[in-house]
Amino acid sequence: MNLSSALKKVYTKETNSVRTAQRLAEFIAFGPVVFEVSRIMVKFGILDILRDSEQGLTIVELAEKTGKSEYAVKVLLEASLTIGTVIVDKDTDRFKLAYAGWFLITDSATKINMDFNHDVNYKGLFNLEEALNQGKPVGLKHFGNWPTIYEGLSSLPEQAKKSWFTFDHFYSDSSFDEALEIVFRNKTNTLLDVGGNTGRWSLRCVSYDKNVNVTILDLPQQIDIMQEQTKGKEGAERINGIGINLLDNESEFPTDKHYDVIWMSQFLDCFGEDEIESILSRAEKIMDDDTRLYIMETLWDRQKYETAAFCLTQISLYFTAMANGNSKMYNSDDLIRIVNRVGLKVEKIHDNLGHGHSILVCRK
Repeated sequence: MNLSSALKKVYTKETNSVRTAQRLAEFIAFGPVVFEVSRIMVKFGILDILRDSEQGLTIVELAEKTGKSEYAVKVLLEASLTIGTVIVDKDTDRFKLAYAGWFLITDSATKINMDFNHDVNYKGLFNLEEALNQGKPVGLKHFGNWPTIYEGLSSLPEQAKKSWFTFDHFYSDSSFDEALEIVFRNKTNTLLDVGGNTGRWSLRCVSYDKNVNVTILDLPQQIDIMQEQTKGKEGAERINGIGINLLDNESEFPTDKHYDVIWMSQFLDCFGEDEIESILSRAEKIMDDDTRLYIMETLWDRQKYETAAFCLTQISLYFTAMANGNSKMYNSDDLIRIVNRVGLKVEKIHDNLGHGHSILVCRK
């Protein structure tokens, strides 16, 4: 496994003392409680109030400020004290914000991850064991009877839909500026955006280069959403959509024109290895020596910081329980092996783009 130097220090030897490991085990056992307490501390505004109080506040004062009962505030604060999101002055019984609590209310990634887990994943993860055994997203039944979450995105409850798209866009959009510079270093007249979703990347492309024409491949219902989202936007007339079920091995990539660039961003993590091989094989068929395939993914083994690797490996279980039952956040070794198997090779890898993205540049 191609672990970054930062991850090797953490994952290749035991780093916890026995006491720390025991606490971690109990932290895991009470994980659902820890999550809900922390989420409610954010929702009730308690952590924000503590951040804005220089001297800290007592339970009574916090109850008055939040309009919640002293009992509610007390059980939340005592749990948060042992979780580590607040601290208390032993002489005055005044509570203050701890570093972890500060991250909960100020770090955008943490807030988005928390909303995503609560609104999209929480109930479905109860069925994780069934999903692992069946290879199907059994947890998705809490929202509907679709085979994967992608067919049901437009029909999700509004809050779940909002949290899903916020999560998806947060991770992809952070890398777009750097990715555009990489992709358009060479003259690009035609770009095939595979799994283009709502067209955000395609819009950035037609804005960045006034000569490029983009074709988006995605599910027919996603193409409908894309056309609505891009309507009237600058360069939208240079974006075309083709509805296709990429899980159908008989669905070939378009051959109506030569594509200088084939782009796949946060796309292959939506598929199992056999499906990825099928998709890349079909992409390879329409490539020539001048075509470049750019695969942008958050590869967990190439992360600069351990916290990012932790988040990505946990996100893998969203795919298991909710999305499709057989995909994950991949490490680079797995993707490179599949790339090589279909007759492509990785020409270059760009790391540390945005919130931990890498781009594999592939050619025939």
